[in-house]
Amino acid sequence: MGTMNDTITESLEKAKELDQLRKDQEEIIVEINKIHKKLSINPDMIEKAGDGLLLKLRSLYAHAKELADTEVNTAEALLSLLDSLPVSGMSATQRRKIENEHKRRRLKCDSDIPRPPPASMRSHEQGAGLKGEQVAARVNDEEKAEWFVVKVINYDKDTKEYEVLDEDPGDDEESVQKKYKLPVSRIIPFPKRNDPSSIPDFPQGRNVLAVYPGTTALYKATVVNQRKRKLDDYLLEFEDDEENGAMPQRIVPFFRVVALPEGHRQ
Repeated sequence: MGTMNDTITESLEKAKELDQLRKDQEEIIVEINKIHKKLSINPDMIEKAGDGLLLKLRSLYAHAKELADTEVNTAEALLSLLDSLPVSGMSATQRRKIENEHKRRRLKCDSDIPRPPPASMRSHEQGAGLKGEQVAARVNDEEKAEWFVVKVINYDKDTKEYEVLDEDPGDDEESVQKKYKLPVSRIIPFPKRNDPSSIPDFPQGRNVLAVYPGTTALYKATVVNQRKRKLDDYLLEFEDDEENGAMPQRIVPFFRVVALPEGHRQ
């Protein structure tokens, strides 16, 4: 059995692997979107280019899926390593946010690989809105609003309510997958990794709502750094996250950071 230092070293290596996998996926997504843009501007291009363009697109998707699968496996390995580390050195707030939320739910990220729908389905998918995507949702009516990552499974056009699924709410005996019907006001879409136009740019000093690392819960945080690119991670300071008299700065992917809801009291 390895020492704690060995586990930390291995965790850092896994974190580096995740960072590189993310960069590789971003490059693939950029290439895929270039082809999509060309096809949307000139649909007849597919007839002129022949099978070569389709083969290239298929190859890019296959590579993207392979990278995404590797990312999931690497992330699970990293979580296992982190679970094996003692938490006695953590602050009470950090321990509360990681242990309680991590015990209640395990992060299950859907693949963010872009999937081009058939032309006949595009209008239908626009009407379905966020169906099938992960979003931030406030699942309770309490004064202290709590936001979590959930998956949209349906949208009722008549009631204008989203039906969402808490995919893995916890590990205790009473934990089951729960469904909620929520109004639009209690749903916040995440930025899409494959659509730069959907990515907001929060400046330094701005208060945001972000997924706390290691959990599927969102908390109020402040942007520490001014990012250079829209796809760069955010460096955040979470509210009430003081540790040893200082506020630790935590890295959060851009696609897990959203605008702070008006009147947020958490």
